[in-house]
Amino acid sequence: MQIENEKVATLHYTLKDNEGNIIDQSDDGSFVYLHGAFNIIPGLETALTGKKAGDELSVKVTPEDAYGVRSEEHVQEVPKEMFEEGADIQVGMQFHAQGPNGEMLVVTVAEVKEGIVVIDGNHPLAGVELNFDVKVIDVRDATAEELEHGHVHSPGGCGH
Repeated sequence: MQIENEKVATLHYTLKDNEGNIIDQSDDGSFVYLHGAFNIIPGLETALTGKKAGDELSVKVTPEDAYGVRSEEHVQEVPKEMFEEGADIQVGMQFHAQGPNGEMLVVTVAEVKEGIVVIDGNHPLAGVELNFDVKVIDVRDATAEELEHGHVHSPGGCGH
């Protein structure tokens, strides 16, 4: 069976930046996704299409096919009063914020100035080329419930 839409794939992977630094990895069989449901970045999903259990591949994914290019429009200064009174706000902290269309965003504190906090709404991997080493462990048909919900379920169903 090969990876295609409406199939569930189990992967082992190592993700590195262009300098060879490991960003993330999963080699315990815990990375499972529903192909064609936008559960993983587009560049990796495209590269996995047609692969079978046992296949191994290395894939370089451009920012445009991953988390996008960095946009300075997503960096802004906000008054420190917008944060909890007395909060010790540090560079690198992340907060949930509401986007312009009501969507939930994660923003990262980029700088703290007198009375001002500079926040960055770019994904931390925006603008980064991603290098994946992947081994396909298993491919199976998705269940009707997984297809309906658009994601893989653990044993016992959604939320278990």
